[in-house]
Amino acid sequence: MTPTEPGQRWRWIALAALAACLALAGLWLLALRANRLLEAELARASAVQASAPPPAPPPPPPELRLEAASFAQLPGWAEDSLAEALPALEASCSMILKLPESRGIGPHQLAGRARDWRGPCKALAALHPGQDAALRSLLESRFRAYRLSNREEPQGLFTGYYEPSLRGSLKPTPTYATPLYLRPRDLLVADLGRFKPELAGRKILGRVAGGELVPYFDRAEIDAGALAGKHLEMVWVDDPVAAFFLHIQGSGRVELPGGKTLRVGYAGQNGHAYVAIGKVLLERGELKREEVSLQSIRRWLADHPAEARDLLAENPSYVFFQKLAGGPVGSEGVELTAGRSLAVDLAFLPLGVPLWLAASRPSVDPSQPDLPLQRLLVAQDTGGAITGPLRGDVFWGHGAEAEEIAGRMKNRGRLWLLLPADVVPPAAVPAAANPGR
Repeated sequence: MTPTEPGQRWRWIALAALAACLALAGLWLLALRANRLLEAELARASAVQASAPPPAPPPPPPELRLEAASFAQLPGWAEDSLAEALPALEASCSMILKLPESRGIGPHQLAGRARDWRGPCKALAALHPGQDAALRSLLESRFRAYRLSNREEPQGLFTGYYEPSLRGSLKPTPTYATPLYLRPRDLLVADLGRFKPELAGRKILGRVAGGELVPYFDRAEIDAGALAGKHLEMVWVDDPVAAFFLHIQGSGRVELPGGKTLRVGYAGQNGHAYVAIGKVLLERGELKREEVSLQSIRRWLADHPAEARDLLAENPSYVFFQKLAGGPVGSEGVELTAGRSLAVDLAFLPLGVPLWLAASRPSVDPSQPDLPLQRLLVAQDTGGAITGPLRGDVFWGHGAEAEEIAGRMKNRGRLWLLLPADVVPPAAVPAAANPGR
């Protein structure tokens, strides 16, 4: 009998329908089971999420706090050769005395007004070099000390910088092929506060292109020739890595053929944020945290010449220079004093104020332990990497010893602010949007 006969054909149709129904029932059961599994998994996930601790709140913004202290509480106060700081104190006083008497000093008038400094500064001007006892007595009688903290944190990070030496020529040669540029004439500064009051104190740098203000050339673009033909080359040096570190230090000496020395200093910056290439190497696993220093970064660059240029380009910030008649000049506009000038963050501390630092610093011999660093300093400079209430950069001067100390210094320490006795500072100072001097 063939399936074409009527009875057999209906039997086949019935069997096919039954199979289809069974298949649909199986699919329905599978879908039901999957849905139940999904519901159970979602329930478990919800339970885990409910039992997990809430995400930690973001840390509060930094805030400088001040607490009155006695001079006897300053570690090492009686042992410091205070008179070594007298040139720095007098230089900063000369700048303060030029200000209008009503001018506020520091963010939120932290250091009072210029008139509050008249008497103490005139008294300092009457002292002579080497008068440690007289300076100590004057500071104790005319100033008050305040212990600084970042909210509840009493310690900050202190690094060092120095005046490097480079070899250069006033004319380019195959040996002297890396230029140090003067500040470009098309580098513009836009004060955003002139456009919107809520942006007072904020500035951006750039250049005009196609009728618009655009970011200025970054390091990679400048190194690739963006400034070629603009006649901005002041001098050419023989080492691009040394030139890079000169940008970080801000000033230096260029030894020219024939024995002459050209001193150069900071004249401007391209407006791009500073990126520490030591941090880049740390994130890549090329260096350990405890290994990062000027010396270790320089060794890595020497050992990886094919990768050096790309690593340097990770820092888009680029510094322009000017010729100096004397020594390095800080942001305050005065010549820096080796071992006594400190770079600070103007959002929290003003230029010109005396500070007491209790920290440590590297020995000149890397095999020896760190040495105590307890001394009087004066805030006279700033730096792109110097941010925060308790962040400082000690200027160590010129020479091999200064380079050795500055290159390895990254030490924790405490800071005290000295203010004229008539000044009553606020107990807390948030970061200032428009810090001024």
